[in-house]
Amino acid sequence: MRITTNLIAVPPDQTETTASVSGEVITVDGTAYDLSSVPEEGLAQPHGDHPFVGPITRTEGVIYVAVKWQYKTETSEADQPKSPPVFELTEGEVPDPVKRLPMEEVQ
Repeated sequence: MRITTNLIAVPPDQTETTASVSGEVITVDGTAYDLSSVPEEGLAQPHGDHPFVGPITRTEGVIYVAVKWQYKTETSEADQPKSPPVFELTEGEVPDPVKRLPMEEVQ
C-alpha cells in the first residue's frame, strides 16, 4: 500500500492520527478499512465519515491512498514538509510523517 499523508495541524484538545497496515487493510485511529475491493486499474470514491483524501486507486497490485494526518503543533516543528510525506508498506505501523521538536523542547 502506498500512503500519502496530508498533514493537518490541530488544537491540543484533539487527537493525533495513528495508522497501520495489514495487507489490504488500513487502520486509521482504531477504525479498519478493508480496501481489497478496489479493482485493478480502478478506483473507489469514499463516502461518509472517513479519513481519506480523494479517490483510492490500485495500479499493478498496489493500493494508493491519501489520509488526513492530524498532528499537534506543540510537539512539532513549525516548518513541516511542503510535499505530503509518502510511505509504502504491506505490514506494520505507518511512520510518523511529522517533523517533531527535540524532546527537550517539548514541555
